[in-house]
Amino acid sequence: MSKKHVFQFLDLPRTMPQRIPLELRTSGDWGELYGKFGKEEAQYQAGRCLDCGNPYCSWKCPVHNAIPQWLQLLQENRIEEAAELCHSTNPLPEVCGRVCPQDRLCEGSCTLEEFGAVTIGAAEKYIVDTALANGWRPDLSDVQPTGKRVAVIGAGPAGLGCADRLARAGIQAVVYDRYEQIGGLLQFGIPSFKLDKSVIAQRREVLEGMGVEFRLGVDVGRDVTLEQLLDEYDAVFLGTGAYRYTDGGLPGQDLEGVLPALPFLVQNGRIVGGSDPWGRPIAGWEDKLALPDLHGKRVVVLGGGDTGMDCVRSAIRLGAAKVTCAYRRDEANMPGSAREVANAREEGVRFLFNRQPLGVLAGDDGMVAGVQVVETKLGEPDERGRQSAVPIEGSESVLEADVVIIAFGFSPSVPAWLAEQGVEGTPNGRIVVGGGNRLAFQTTNPKLFAGGDAVRGADLVVTAVAEGRDAAGSIATLLLA
Repeated sequence: MSKKHVFQFLDLPRTMPQRIPLELRTSGDWGELYGKFGKEEAQYQAGRCLDCGNPYCSWKCPVHNAIPQWLQLLQENRIEEAAELCHSTNPLPEVCGRVCPQDRLCEGSCTLEEFGAVTIGAAEKYIVDTALANGWRPDLSDVQPTGKRVAVIGAGPAGLGCADRLARAGIQAVVYDRYEQIGGLLQFGIPSFKLDKSVIAQRREVLEGMGVEFRLGVDVGRDVTLEQLLDEYDAVFLGTGAYRYTDGGLPGQDLEGVLPALPFLVQNGRIVGGSDPWGRPIAGWEDKLALPDLHGKRVVVLGGGDTGMDCVRSAIRLGAAKVTCAYRRDEANMPGSAREVANAREEGVRFLFNRQPLGVLAGDDGMVAGVQVVETKLGEPDERGRQSAVPIEGSESVLEADVVIIAFGFSPSVPAWLAEQGVEGTPNGRIVVGGGNRLAFQTTNPKLFAGGDAVRGADLVVTAVAEGRDAAGSIATLLLA
């Protein structure tokens, strides 16, 4: 170990969260606190990187970022070169720097994690924000137009990642989305305290500067048919996401005061933004889009993923008197980011682990009065290796509630207009890609490609970005061979 690295071990900070006062951490979010993460802190953190011979951080990252390399460039204050390197693997680095669960990806795999991992997400955000603010933009001056055109359906992470890589290959990308702004769940599903919407607006400006065209407020299947797109374009990419929410089939879930997570977050975003930028409600959820007044209310959120954490933290900001998160397994088995759980706990959210909901109860007025739950213990692992939650007989209790938010997750569904083109789907609604003689991300229709949540099921932003990026590579292989 070099003298420099020995010094680093002797002078390790605890972690970034512990160095930032609680009032700053709870006034925004880990992502937006990076406003306090200036040049001095960025270069200090970059200098802590041990430049491992086997960069676990890069391998754990779904887009396999060249993390040690751009940390070195950051330490040398070569910001534009670092930004270029960030973009070489990740089409949306400033987004991932804010919303990725780094604690279970790159930072969780950092060699220094036991002592306090290098704050990789903060460094990524700093690099890209600084470079863009200084006027840096991706250089496509050497890219030769191919004359090929591809329609991208969905302006979420997968679609944007695909459009970026198509542009870099000289292929014209035209992105269609039913909403009036780009971003998909980045725009209306992730709260502003985690991802300021100006970040998405800036990314649109960057992509348009690269030649990407957006046709927004266009609903494929209604305003334009898939057949028309297949006739007009050389290929089509499907980044339609996963919007079908899992309701759990709980008795009483149709009571007034019970909300699916995504409509709740959408409406919260509209209130915070003071406008209605999305234009159209999510199909089938029109009756669920009225956000109740949470001031002084008791709110129970069911579900322990990152969406659940977005809900509990939004409820706190909307003035709820008491916010409880109930999850059927223990804390170690929560699917969401440990950092998000810590943020929520510090903001006053109460967590009840090993509690499985049995039903939503109504009061005399017909409104929500509580949630009946049963305590659980962890049983045998299922086919995925996760221990099942086994109810404990006689342990039922009631959690008092005025509002219940169901955050059990989301799943994709193959729309009728897609099935009509011979695209195969699975019983759980995922689009089938690859296999046989097909290219990676190519569907059973050779001109149609797909990636992101529509293929994987609900997953991370960064995995959707990775699949959109890689699908563009397969499209280029098809069109430019």
